[in-house]
Amino acid sequence: MLVLLSDDRQSHAVIKFPSTLENPSGFHRLIGGSVELGETSLQAFKREIREEFGATVVHPELLGVVENIFTLDKEPGHEIVFIFGSRLAGGEVIPPEGGMFSDNDEPMWVEWRLIDDAETAIPLFPESSAALAAEYALSLSQAEKHP
Repeated sequence: MLVLLSDDRQSHAVIKFPSTLENPSGFHRLIGGSVELGETSLQAFKREIREEFGATVVHPELLGVVENIFTLDKEPGHEIVFIFGSRLAGGEVIPPEGGMFSDNDEPMWVEWRLIDDAETAIPLFPESSAALAAEYALSLSQAEKHP
């Protein structure tokens, strides 16, 4: 999955999913997908971003590995998530107001979520991704100040 920061580093891109039994207001999830047989997590990450946005990632950085145990419409789920931070070659492809993209021919709405999301009622999954996004934004800001 990808933590993709806005140019001002105040927001990161997320997929907006419709309501579920557990989340009537819907939920946000980081951009990404599954590792296919024979792929490394980094290869899968690059492929998913190319498929979903037609873009190439620049300087991917592994931010963390998260074990995500969840329930979706009363069905249990369990996944191991590799979360990368990166930029896209050519700059932002997601408009400020969000936009519709395609994931394996399925439409997906991608929007910007504030890094400081305390006021946001819609949950973000995996749960620890908000902290990783905030740490990534801070580390990039600090690197710019102290090259």
